[in-house]
Amino acid sequence: MYGSESLPMTDHQEQPQQPYYPPRPPYEPGRAPYEPFTTGHGTTIRPSGGHAGHGGHVPPPAGPAPTAAFPAPVPAPRRRAKRGVGLMAAVAIAAAAIGGGTATLVQQLTAGPATTSASSPVAGTNVAARGAGTVAGVAEAVSPSIVEISAASNSGKSTGSGVIITSDGEIVTNNHVISGASEITVRLDDGRTYPAEVVGTDPDKDLALIGLKGASGLKAASLGSSKDVKVGDEVVAIGSPEGLTGTVTSGIVSALDRDVTVAKDDDQDQDQGRRQYDPRQGWPFEFGGQQFNGDTGSSKTTYKALQTDASLNPGNSGGALINMNGEIIGINSAMYAPSSSNGSTAGSVGLGFAIPIDTVKADLDDLRSGGGN
Repeated sequence: MYGSESLPMTDHQEQPQQPYYPPRPPYEPGRAPYEPFTTGHGTTIRPSGGHAGHGGHVPPPAGPAPTAAFPAPVPAPRRRAKRGVGLMAAVAIAAAAIGGGTATLVQQLTAGPATTSASSPVAGTNVAARGAGTVAGVAEAVSPSIVEISAASNSGKSTGSGVIITSDGEIVTNNHVISGASEITVRLDDGRTYPAEVVGTDPDKDLALIGLKGASGLKAASLGSSKDVKVGDEVVAIGSPEGLTGTVTSGIVSALDRDVTVAKDDDQDQDQGRRQYDPRQGWPFEFGGQQFNGDTGSSKTTYKALQTDASLNPGNSGGALINMNGEIIGINSAMYAPSSSNGSTAGSVGLGFAIPIDTVKADLDDLRSGGGN
């Protein structure tokens, strides 16, 4: 029974005819390039892509009209760029940039030494570059130039500090440290000791210059400039308080141009009645109308001083006040050391004074000639 069922197509049956798209005829004068026309097979070609005689869709012509001799070119399939290729290119560029930076870094690390090496001194200072601006760096650089001075007289023995200013042993200290001494012994930072003699004194400025006997090759301190000092500048003090050689403390400059009055020894020929520096009590001085560390007596002298809160104690007299470049900016000369109930000093209270180094430098020639002005 066949019914209405459709039978499968056999080989002898006629296959559906495929639509035919004839080539566009050559351009004819008087007709628009895309004007509809009819081919010899009865098929109408429309530029809008309308249906052909067999129902096929004809796309509009593009570009020059193709001919039998020059058929329309078949466009190449468009490929979508793979994202991985762009990513790989970006990675390659980044790698090149990193590689270039690495090469530059390697070149810097393997290049010759810089102008200032880690161990070379900073210009005009004694502090190595690796320690510039630190208390440890200043202490390491300047400590070899600071000495302990022991002065013996008929009245007893006193201990103070001093600063080496020449390699053959010229040392600046306070006049009150060596005043009236019959014997002076200097102990260096490395433990060596030398006898010393007084070269010149200036009681009006509380300065003295002594010289070591038989010394050479010593490390001289670098003298800075006190006119450049400002309130708040960090400073380091080095001296021998209570005989503790090479003691280092630090602080700031608290004030400038303080009027400090100290006892003055005018009579160099008589020990009787001479005011002896007592390292247990400190050196008497006056400031702001008050007396500290005892009575200054009737013979006095006043000088302009730097004030500091760096801890100074008896024995620091004559030692160095140093800036953070390792340059001496003052000679420590007076400090307030309040007494305890048993009569000994109770320690520093952060009230210390130093003779500006510009005053010292201006007085050196006179000190070398035996006296000061």
